[in-house]
Amino acid sequence: MVDVVSIHSSSQLAGHFKTPGDKSISHRAVLLGALGEGISTITGISGGEDVARTLRIVEQLGASVDRSADQPIRIEGGRHRLSAADEPLDCGNSGTTMRLVMGLVSGLKGTHHLIGDASLSRRPMDRVATPLREMGALVEGRGEQVLPPLTVTGAPLHGLTYDIPVPSAQVKSALLLAGLFADSAVSLREVSPTRPNTEEMLALCGVALERNPSNPLEMTLHPGLVQPHDWSIPGDPSQAAFFLVAALLAESGEVGCTSLYGDVTRIGYLKVLDRMGARLILSTDDNGSLAVTALSSQLRATEIDAREIPSVDEVPILAIAAAAAEGTTRFRDVGELRIKESDRFATSLALVQGLGAQAWGEGDDLVIEGLGSARQFSPLEIDAHGDHRVAMAAAIGGVVGNGADISGFDAVATSYPDFLEQLEGLR
Repeated sequence: MVDVVSIHSSSQLAGHFKTPGDKSISHRAVLLGALGEGISTITGISGGEDVARTLRIVEQLGASVDRSADQPIRIEGGRHRLSAADEPLDCGNSGTTMRLVMGLVSGLKGTHHLIGDASLSRRPMDRVATPLREMGALVEGRGEQVLPPLTVTGAPLHGLTYDIPVPSAQVKSALLLAGLFADSAVSLREVSPTRPNTEEMLALCGVALERNPSNPLEMTLHPGLVQPHDWSIPGDPSQAAFFLVAALLAESGEVGCTSLYGDVTRIGYLKVLDRMGARLILSTDDNGSLAVTALSSQLRATEIDAREIPSVDEVPILAIAAAAAEGTTRFRDVGELRIKESDRFATSLALVQGLGAQAWGEGDDLVIEGLGSARQFSPLEIDAHGDHRVAMAAAIGGVVGNGADISGFDAVATSYPDFLEQLEGLR
């Protein structure tokens, strides 16, 4: 994918698009495939570079991966196959890969070296390192924040009771994967619900994991072996947000997608858009997958709490919606944006300001004064700073507004390689 792209505006967007397989579920299917005592298959896996990194890492650790063309990916795994790799485990730009692999390798004997690109090397790993150290693993990185590159020395792990201090499905998942190797149960308590992929998938693999019936934020995993499974990955709802917002903001827009993963922790942005006045048509199929159609709408400002979108991944594209809305939108408690692929708090501000809207920060709140219409957007020129979500949000701002020149666009290959092709298909 090219580094610099020019996006031309379009008054009409119509048609259907298909998102990549859900990236979060894809990562976990690969890691559970490596741990599974036998052969697992994965259909519909995300084709982005992030998941490809996870696939390469499990191969380095000893799992057998068959990527035959037009066939499900086949992984032959099992604990007896896995051991420390001779070469560093390169996580590229993927924080999910690094944090989840930290949990997995903490239970494998030997010394594991985890590296990443320049962006990932600035992202703190202390949230995972601290509880893993309590379990008995030796985790070393740079400084108090435990910045990559990392060295994880596997060791006999102990059970743990731990309150996860911030909403983080990655921290939760890393500890659950490490807990498979522990000598006793691992009990975790979240501060608010996060995506439940890991818990649901472990249960399908025969692992004993239970939630406290009186407090669904508390869960306990009992160590055990992972059984193989055949995974069918639904579409990524977070990736769908870009084209759905594009349809809402276009002069004439009617855009839809099907087969999305519809867990409530992943589609909070749809409730936000509905509150803003978006015309959205939602339905579910026989398999429980979600279908969404978005129609041109006049949006109005709202207040958005970070708990509505726990990963805050959708903030850049919601910021585009807020810039086109009538009134002033406030994103509350989104300081977590500062430790994403870029300082996404700063890059989201730059994105909106580049479109001509007034925007500012107040502590951990992001405030945007809307222009009332995407047709009021200024032509955009922006550096995405290696952040795939900022790059894609900028492209949407350009197509519904008055064009965009975006540098750093090659980062989109990490999650949505077909993004530009699909955008052109909707013109």
